[in-house]
Amino acid sequence: MLVTSRSAAEYHAMFDLSTEELAGARVLDCCAGGSSFTAETPAFVVAADPAYAAGRSVLATAAHQGRVDGDRMIEDHADRFEWTWYGTRSRRTAMRVGAVERFVADLGARPSRYVAAALPDLPFADDSFDLVLCSHLLFTWANQFDQRWHRRAVLEMARVARREVRVFPLVLQGTGEPVPFLSALCEELEAAGHRTEQRKVPYRFQRGAHHMLMVAGSSARM
Repeated sequence: MLVTSRSAAEYHAMFDLSTEELAGARVLDCCAGGSSFTAETPAFVVAADPAYAAGRSVLATAAHQGRVDGDRMIEDHADRFEWTWYGTRSRRTAMRVGAVERFVADLGARPSRYVAAALPDLPFADDSFDLVLCSHLLFTWANQFDQRWHRRAVLEMARVARREVRVFPLVLQGTGEPVPFLSALCEELEAAGHRTEQRKVPYRFQRGAHHMLMVAGSSARM
């Protein structure tokens, strides 16, 4: 069970989020892992991840271990990462440790905001959210999940998103290599009536991972 923890500051940069577009919005973080975005964001946010079926103490341990495993992966591919956004390694570590602590605390205080669920089948009604965010699952693990799975996952997120789906990053984990079926997938989504856009974002860490995929939700379909 891999449970990674990212802060709200990282989310704002990865998804190019503004305070204005989050104001009054209903947001789904899918699959959220140990992210503290739900805990830190004033807007109504629900986090979904299959790992939430485990108990709080198990998740806390897994989140801390996920940070260690992530650091090891970065060391194994050190030439594929840059530190301009974080500034220093210690700042990134502090952000991740803080994210774990906020996640665990909020999980205990507001358990209803954390739903055990996995793509490509979500237990939410159509148009349940204005915005759906997906960090480091799609495309990151394209060496394990094929184009058909990605299509099902994106269409499922678009089903529950009234306004938009945002996915980051668009490269393979570790190596940062391009995803061979990304263009073909976007063509399939466009053919299904979902406008797509690849937008550059402020976040900089994995080399080549500078863009997110934006997919129109139900209210913005072509």
